[in-house]
Amino acid sequence: MHPILFRVPLPVWTVPLLWVFLIAAGIAFAGAIGLFLGKNKPGAAAAGIAGVALAALASQFKGQTYTLGPLPIYSYGVMLGLSLVVGWYLTLGLAERDGLPKETMANCYVVTALAAVVGSRVLYILTNLDEFDSLGAMFDIRRGGLVAYGGFLGGFLGSYLFLRSHRIPLLPWADVAVPSLASGLMITRVGCYLFGCDFGRPLGETAPAWLKKLGTFPHWPEGTLDHGSGSPAWVQHVKERGLDPTADASLAVHPTQIYESLVGAGLLALLLLARRRQRFRGEIFLLFTFSYGVCRYLLELLRDDAERGSIPPSLPEHVLLPAGLVVFAVGYTIGFSHVIHHDVARKVTQALSFVPALALYLVLKPETFGASEALQYSTSQVVALTTGLAASIAFAVYYKAALDHPEQAMALNLPANPAADDTRQADADEDDDEPGDDEDEDDEPGQKRRAPARAGDKPSRPRRGSAKDEGRATARERGAASEAPDTTGEA
Repeated sequence: MHPILFRVPLPVWTVPLLWVFLIAAGIAFAGAIGLFLGKNKPGAAAAGIAGVALAALASQFKGQTYTLGPLPIYSYGVMLGLSLVVGWYLTLGLAERDGLPKETMANCYVVTALAAVVGSRVLYILTNLDEFDSLGAMFDIRRGGLVAYGGFLGGFLGSYLFLRSHRIPLLPWADVAVPSLASGLMITRVGCYLFGCDFGRPLGETAPAWLKKLGTFPHWPEGTLDHGSGSPAWVQHVKERGLDPTADASLAVHPTQIYESLVGAGLLALLLLARRRQRFRGEIFLLFTFSYGVCRYLLELLRDDAERGSIPPSLPEHVLLPAGLVVFAVGYTIGFSHVIHHDVARKVTQALSFVPALALYLVLKPETFGASEALQYSTSQVVALTTGLAASIAFAVYYKAALDHPEQAMALNLPANPAADDTRQADADEDDDEPGDDEDEDDEPGQKRRAPARAGDKPSRPRRGSAKDEGRATARERGAASEAPDTTGEA
């Protein structure tokens, strides 16, 4: 386990950050002008806003420099990039299979990915404000600090805004996008494992030796990173659990990164199987939202890293933690349990869904009330409960509507393409014959049929030497004269 895979050799070069941001702002403003002249006002506005933001950031870095040197390639960055590539092919392949416009979906994927990265960083900043002493530190993503649920919410918002501008429904896109979220969890959590963050609670003495070895994170050599002297697990155990600073590794903990990576693999298989029996648009998205919410809530019970953040109120753990499982059981009962058509089997699973909450309550219940430990939900647990319950309610509504109107529930409802409609109509007009038209009888074999005359068109010049054509032209002129409206005002 190591945070850096390798370093790219580069010459040492000191760069003033003020000029870097000013040059970037100038490029953004130039792009805004070009887009405005090209009559792309939304793009010009976005580029202009980016330019203003970069110019504002330049003032924050006045007098600061950045020294370029051997470029480190971080383990997490590689895993994140790999997940985006895998997600690209997976999402666009499913979108094409479902009949969604491929080019638009490709653009939407880029917007969604960028919004997801921004959202994951924003949520981390909001839950760990005490870690940042300057605005520049908030943008230093090399130190880590991304929250999966922030990426989920940010990507959702980015997708919604992009698709709304193209008048494309969100749910069909969400169905093809969430499998890439599952694959992203599977891949990026390996990067977390290599870095040593997002770790779990210490293992018991009776834990298997292979699990202890898997959950031990090293003390990195000094200078491995510009900040810190060891993996996050090692640093936290030295500060809070009395680990000897000379120890070569952290305490043995639950490798929750690997657990969540396996959850991502399982969710990916579940979503791809669910697509075979999909009943309405949005079903796959809602299934992922609820399933990941349950899994993430349970994983948070094992997490021990200090960067998770917490949200009031504080309640005894034997009350707070089982209460969350009750919320998920209620969500399953009102929503996803209805896919089981057998009445008795459905009621049995609904009753069983409350068993984990009862079991956890009995395990955590102290012998005396005063001995209970007060806890708060982590940020991710709150998001998991909120989105999971909302997904259950939405599933109940959409599923009932799908039973009543199955064809409409699976409709894409894409906006019509006027240009394509005009082309199809023109092709149909060329193929249809007008009633009473006997021109086809005299057309020579292989000769292309002439388009019908329209108002305002100049009469076509007949072929020289064709008496039949001249006679037809004369007949058309007489007929047109007899059918022309009287514009003189006389009765």
